[in-house]
Amino acid sequence: MSRHHLANAIHGNLKRLGTDYIDVYQLHGFDAQTRVEETLRTLDDFVRAGKIRVIGCSNFSGWHLMKSLAAADRDGLTRHAVHQVYYSLIGRDYETELMPLALDQQVSAIVWSPLGWGRLTGLVGRGRPLPETSRLHKTADEGPPVTDALLHHVVDALDEITAETGRTVAQVALNWLLRRPTVANVIIGARNATKLRDLSMLARVLEAAERGNGPRTWRYRS
Repeated sequence: MSRHHLANAIHGNLKRLGTDYIDVYQLHGFDAQTRVEETLRTLDDFVRAGKIRVIGCSNFSGWHLMKSLAAADRDGLTRHAVHQVYYSLIGRDYETELMPLALDQQVSAIVWSPLGWGRLTGLVGRGRPLPETSRLHKTADEGPPVTDALLHHVVDALDEITAETGRTVAQVALNWLLRRPTVANVIIGARNATKLRDLSMLARVLEAAERGNGPRTWRYRS
C-alpha cells in the first residue's frame, strides 16, 4: 500500500468512525506492489502521531510477516503486533509455520471463522446433516475444504465433551482455541440473540476453567 493510498484510507477511517484514534489497524493482505518499508513507515507515522495504537496484518504468509517484522526492526519502525488468521479444530494449518513464527516474534493471533464456517456450531455431525437454513450451503466453497471423515472425527470428540460438561459444541471449540498459544481473541458471528448469548457464556466457562472446573480440552492428532 503506497503512502498516499494508506494515509487517505486511515484519514477516511477516522472520519467515518468519528474518533481521534484507532485501537488496532490491520492490513488485510500483503501488497507485493509496494515496498514494505513504505507501508511500515506510513503506519509508524500514524502511531507516533497517536492516530493508531497497534498495527497488525491479516492472512499474511510466513515470509510476508517475517519480511515485515525484519524491516520494522531494521529501520526502528512499529512492528505488527497482531495477525488475523484462520484457525479452528478442523483447520489447523496455522500451527505448521505461523504459530511457531508468532511465538518466536511475539505476535498475537486474532482468529477469524473459529467455528470452521459454522461446522462446529453443533448443528452438523455424524447423523446430523446440514440444515437447509444453514449459510454453509452457500459459503462452504469459499473456505478450505473439510472432509466428512475429519469433521465427524472432531465433532464426535466434541459431543463427548459436551455430554460430560453440559457445554455446547461451539463453547468447547472456542474454549480450546482461546487456550492455544498466541491466540488473543476470536471473531465470532451470530445470526440471532439466542446464539449470541450462547457464545457469550464462554467468558464464564473460561473463568471456571481458571479455577480448575472448566471443560476438558481436546486436540485432534492426525
